[in-house]
This record gives sequence, C-alpha cells and structure tokens, in this order.
Amino acid sequence: MKKHESMNNLLKQFGKTRKTFHAFVFLLFALTMLCGFPVFAEEAELPPVIQNADDMLDAELRWLKAEAEADAFVWSASKYEQKISEAPSLVTIITSEKIKKFGWRGLPDILQNVGGIYFTYNRNYHYIGVRGFNPPGDLNTRVLLLADGHRINDNVFEQAFIGTDFPIDIDLIDRIEITRGPGSCLYGNNAFFGVINVILKKGKDINGTETSVSAGSYDAYEGRFTYGKKFSHNIDLLISGSAYDSKGDEEIYYKEFDDPSTNNGCAEGNDADKVRNLFLKLSLWDFTLSGVYNSRDKDVPTAAFGTVFNEPLDTIDDRAYGELKYEHGFGEHFNMAARIYYDYYIYKGTYSYSGTDEDSGEEYLYINKDDDVSEWFGGELKLTRNLFGNSILTLGAEFQHNIRQNMFNYDESPYSVGLLMKKKGSESYAVYIQDETRIFQNLIFNGGIRYDRYESFGDTLNPRLSLIYHPLETTSLKLIYGTAFRAPDVYEQYVREWASMPALDPEKITTYEIIAEQNFREGFKGFISYFKYKIDDLISQVTYGDSWTYENTDEIEAEGIELGFQGKWKNGVVGNISYSYQKVKNGQVEDDESDETVSNSPRHLIKGDISVPLIPEKMFASFECRYVSERNMIQDGTVKDYAVGNLTFLWKNVINGLELSASVYNLFDEKYSDPVSKDHEQKSIEQDGRTFRLKLTYKY
Repeated sequence: MKKHESMNNLLKQFGKTRKTFHAFVFLLFALTMLCGFPVFAEEAELPPVIQNADDMLDAELRWLKAEAEADAFVWSASKYEQKISEAPSLVTIITSEKIKKFGWRGLPDILQNVGGIYFTYNRNYHYIGVRGFNPPGDLNTRVLLLADGHRINDNVFEQAFIGTDFPIDIDLIDRIEITRGPGSCLYGNNAFFGVINVILKKGKDINGTETSVSAGSYDAYEGRFTYGKKFSHNIDLLISGSAYDSKGDEEIYYKEFDDPSTNNGCAEGNDADKVRNLFLKLSLWDFTLSGVYNSRDKDVPTAAFGTVFNEPLDTIDDRAYGELKYEHGFGEHFNMAARIYYDYYIYKGTYSYSGTDEDSGEEYLYINKDDDVSEWFGGELKLTRNLFGNSILTLGAEFQHNIRQNMFNYDESPYSVGLLMKKKGSESYAVYIQDETRIFQNLIFNGGIRYDRYESFGDTLNPRLSLIYHPLETTSLKLIYGTAFRAPDVYEQYVREWASMPALDPEKITTYEIIAEQNFREGFKGFISYFKYKIDDLISQVTYGDSWTYENTDEIEAEGIELGFQGKWKNGVVGNISYSYQKVKNGQVEDDESDETVSNSPRHLIKGDISVPLIPEKMFASFECRYVSERNMIQDGTVKDYAVGNLTFLWKNVINGLELSASVYNLFDEKYSDPVSKDHEQKSIEQDGRTFRLKLTYKY
C-alpha cells in the first residue's frame, strides 16, 4: 500500500519569507569572494587514471591531505578519480569525521546538511527533495543512491532506501559523494537530480575490533560489532552486524481523528522501529566481494491508506545484495573494472480495515496484506584509458536481468485477492562513452552519452556536455548541459496495462547549469551555481472513470541559485554555510508571472554548521542549523517555515580507544510539520520535538 502513493499537481502561491537571512548570506559570500588571493595556473601533466581513491594513498591520510588543500577528490562524477574543481558537476563530500562530530544518525541527518537538499517524513519513510522538487507520494525515484557504486534503488518501485531502511550501518561510511545535476549519461535510470554514492570503509580503517552502543529518546537503543583487518598488502576484511530498536513516540495526537470512536485522536504504541544489518567486505588482490543484508520493521501511527486509526499498520522492508568486483590497472594509463551482482527486495505490509457484515450489518475489523518480492542480477564492464597525454576516455556497458518482480495484495479473512502481478524475465541494457579532454592547461571539455534499452518503453539517449575553465589556479568556471530520465516503474506500468492503455514514456529532464568555484587561502573555499531545468512527460496519478491510472502529464519548469562557503581555521574550527533559492512551477501554466509553485517545494533553504575544538584533537562541540521556508500542501494551505538546530559534543580517547558523544536534536523544540500525500487523512504530519542521544564507541 505504501507503494500506491500518488504524485500531485501544483497548488497555491508561496508566501514571503525572511529576507534578512537571504541578504546576510549573499553579503557573506560576496565578502569571502574578495578575500582570496589567487595565483596564475602552472602547467601540469594529465594525471594517471585512478579507479578508486584508496589506490593512490592510504585512505585516511589521503582525505586529510585533500581537506587541507581545499580541493578534494571525487570518483562519482565521472566514474574515475578527479579533483572536485575539474568534475563536471556541483559536488559535495561528507566525511566520516564530520558525521561523528555532528552526531548524525542516518542519511536524512547527513544529507540535510547539503545545500539544495531537504526531506519530508510521514512517520514511515523519509523522502528526499532536490532543487525544490519532492511531490508528496513520490518514492525517492528521482535520485540514484549507491553504496560503493552498487545501485540501492530496487527494481519494482525504483525507490532509494534513504531512512532507517538504508541497508548499511552509518558507522561504516568512509565518506559520501553527492553530485548534483543529471547523471544518466553514466548511470542511467533514476540519476535524475543527482547521484549519492556512499563510500564504505575497509578493514584497514578499523584495524581491529570496534563496538558501539547508543541510547536515546523514545527508548531508542542501538548496538554494533565490527571487525576489520588488513592482513597483507592484498588481503583486507571487514565484517559488521548491528541492531536498532525504538519504541517511538508512544502517544501521538492527530486532530483529524479527534473523536471518542477513534481514541480521541491519540495513536498509542504505534511508532516503533526495528532494524537489523549485516555487512561483509572482503578484498583479495584485484577482487572485492561485498555482501549486505538489512531488515526493517516499522509501525505506522498515521492511519494512512484509509486504515482504521490506532489499529496495527506495519511495513517491513528486507533488502540484500551480493557483489563481486574486479579492478586492475594495466600500467599507469589503462584500467579495467568489472562487476557482477545479485539483489533481492521484499516488502510486506499489514493494514487494518473496517468492513460491514452483509447479513447482520455489524462492523468488523479485517487485515489486508502486501507481499511483494523482487530479484535481479546484472553486471557492468568499464574501460578507462589515457589518450595522447591530454584525454581520458571511458567506455562502459551494463545489463540487468529481472528474475521476478511480483506484487501480491490480499485480505486475510475472508480471503480475497486484491492484486496479483507476476512479472518475470525482463531485461535492460546500456552502453556509454565519456571523454575528458584538456584542450589547454586551463580548459577542459568533458562530454559523454549513454544509450539505454528497456523492454517496457524502448530506447532513451542521454548526453552530458561541460566546459571547465580555470582562469586562475584557484578559480573554476563550469558550464554544464545534460539530460536524464526516470523509467516508469513496474507498478505504474501494471496499472496502465490493467486499464488497457498504451505504455508510459519515461520522464525526461533537461538541465543547464553555470558554476563558479573559488579556493581562497588554505582551508577556505566557496561556490555559486545557477541552474535551470525542465521536466517533460512527468508521470502523474490521474482519475480514470471510477478509478485512477498513471499518465505522462505535466511539464515542470524551475530555476534557482545555490551558493556556499566553508572554512577551516588553523585553530581547528571548521564551518560551513549555504543558501539555496529555487522556483519550481508547472510549465503548462500560461501566466509566466504567476508565483504559484508545486507542492512541497520550499523557495528558500539556509544551512550552517560549525565545529569547535574544546580540547585540540580530543573534544569538540558542533552546532548545525537549517531553515526551510514555507511549502504548499497537496491540498489547500501551506506548512509554515521553520528553523531547527542540533548540538553535539564529541570526546575522543576518554580512555585509550573509548569515544563518547552526546547529541540534542531540535535543540529549541521547534514545532513544525511536513506535507504528505493524499493517502493520509492529515494534510501534514508534525515532526519530533527535542530529542537526545548518548553514544559510546570502543576500539580495541
């Protein structure tokens, strides 16, 4: 039932927000742009092709060095390592050290720190919005989520598992690479607004045994055991298991159900969350074997999908995969990477509904269930070569075979089948090519194109072209054009087939972007980006007779600006601030001056964080704050703007090997809500107030 959430059209006009914040951020960036002292570029040879950051230096030393130079390396933008200043994208990197200092508990906590990204939470799943687009009912299908380059999005609903359903413990993250803009030229489906690649640790990063326990609000407890070791130059092992249990808020009030027959609107004991994770990563010479298993069981208090309030509503997500990867460099200028994988995903839902007995007329409670099972396997081959001393050429091919993509919905008693879909044996494949050519020492052309073939809708071709100019050694100017697509998922296709309607076309986005990046004196850098995009053939849920179906309907047009500044002072203080403005509207609205925007699209996002060493290299205090302007609800009205601050204290080596952190989230107990889909009686769902967490990690 979770999968049936709808996409929706635009609603009412956004109101005005706090202009003083915006003026302050613009002024701050303008001042920092004036304080740099750039140096003219020197000639440099094209570096060797590096497939993985760890191939060059020890991971920890390498990334510390990169941070000091204020121009880190990124892999995900081009599928090989390059400097951020030379990547054909706006890139953000979040390191494991920052995750610890700010006490972030999951991907939503981490990614909300990134400019242009925001989240909504309906007490069941987290939904990610990028550059002002996150319509209620979308299932995270327009962002591609990877773990060590492995696709996490499933093959039925094409959803990115972004909350506690993310299948890997957060403590195993080495860094996260967020590349914004269209990525289908290399990654294909779902790389619509960007690609999020979670790079995981190796055994050498643990170098022993590590255990972690935490306790927090709502009786939330978590434990983890990890063992990692590099046994020789060619053998590395990491294995980890973790468990998380939370009772959640045991009494939540919803005014929409404020009636004696529905417990006066109080949902009691229906917000629990239980997660189990297993992870294995074994490297043998040029081979890496990875295995992941995750099971997540969430109680839902909102009575979504028309269920009976304060009765059981439960969703279970089981996600697992195994992957074997081979990477080898033939000399300095030619690399080959290949991988094969197997994945599965199981979704189970339990829903309580009210029925009426035809004979007696009495009401009774019955249970409806979802039981969706999907399996798939596939592979990729990628060749990367330096050519002529000034060019890097990448060639790649992918295929995926869907073993099964089954959806099953039924009533338990009396037994009745509501949906039975068994889809087997479908395939997709793709080929791509990308070239990075250094036309001059300070001018780079990066262009690529990918061809995808799907049995459901046919072909799609998606290019990306960029020019990267360095007028000064510390300055980068990027011009980027690209397209990306989202394929209609299996459920959307099934609904169309059931209605005897033609197949859906994929959604397509065309993006134009201009980026200016500036490195200042050591440890300081900033950026400003202007983007404009248009979405064609948006897949939306529409009325069809007495029922509904999916159609390619709306056109979406948007433009916006993102800017940010980050600095690292010699005394160890680290800070970051960003501002995003986006205006997203229905392109079919004839009035170009209309201020009407789509639902759940904040006009302004402001984010800032600072980490201060109380005792150098040992104790840190870190504070972050984010402001989100008001958003339209899918029905009439708006949710108000809000500002939330979090505070964390981290104490390293309390005693040898022991680390302690204490966090307070929503420090000022801000009351705020997120818009939700029409599958809810509520127009918006209130979020948690002030909460806390204590965490101990011991390494031995």
